[in-house]
Amino acid sequence: MNAYSGRLAGRVAIVTGASRGIGLAIAQRLVAEGARVGLTARRPEGLAEAVATLGGPAHSLAVPGRADDPEHRAAAVSQVSAVFGPVDLLVNNTGINPVHGPLVELDLAAARKILDVNVVAALGWVQEVCAAGMSERGGCVVNVSSIAGLGPSPGIGCYGVSKAALNHLTASLAVELGPTVRVNAVAPGVVKTRFAAALYDGREAEVAARYPLGRLGLPSDVAGAVAFLASDDASWITGQTIVCDGGVSLTGRAG
Repeated sequence: MNAYSGRLAGRVAIVTGASRGIGLAIAQRLVAEGARVGLTARRPEGLAEAVATLGGPAHSLAVPGRADDPEHRAAAVSQVSAVFGPVDLLVNNTGINPVHGPLVELDLAAARKILDVNVVAALGWVQEVCAAGMSERGGCVVNVSSIAGLGPSPGIGCYGVSKAALNHLTASLAVELGPTVRVNAVAPGVVKTRFAAALYDGREAEVAARYPLGRLGLPSDVAGAVAFLASDDASWITGQTIVCDGGVSLTGRAG
């Protein structure tokens, strides 16, 4: 039993992009705190492994699909609701960054895809859970952003733009959906995942030295912040982007 066991008892959550990395860590933390969780991601095999990791179908349900596919979003909310009950917690974790380089050289098709997955799809998930009754019943949304959205991010500029938009979307939704639904975001620094590996591979000690806390993040660090925002301990917090970055954004040397 962990110190927070039962804090989310009875809650039903959807976590997008949850087959590995930060998304899986968030799902693990939510289950540990008593929630039942619907998991989404593109690959069925990875989701099946995630469900097994979480203790099987009593605790989690896999719904494969693309986050930017409206039919998948509708199916996920419908299936999770049918199995576990109405969704009262949504974690928008899915994010992509398929390109690296200057914005002036960016393929605009890639830019549209980044914004569609990282921003428009997040809004689509919120619309879906609200259409299924979250606005009336009450609930919570947590968006996984990035410190790349807090200032210029050379090389990953469009990803940073998308996360800045996600932060603003978080605040706008918080105003529109209160008082029944709280909406917050978590903005991590570099976290040790496959997604972020290019930012530290072969030079982890050098990158970690920029962080006042002396290390890179772990998926569990982000999961703890998400679980706090999802819980009643954060019942008077909405519209906020909580920076979870080991202090690196304070130094101006996050890149």
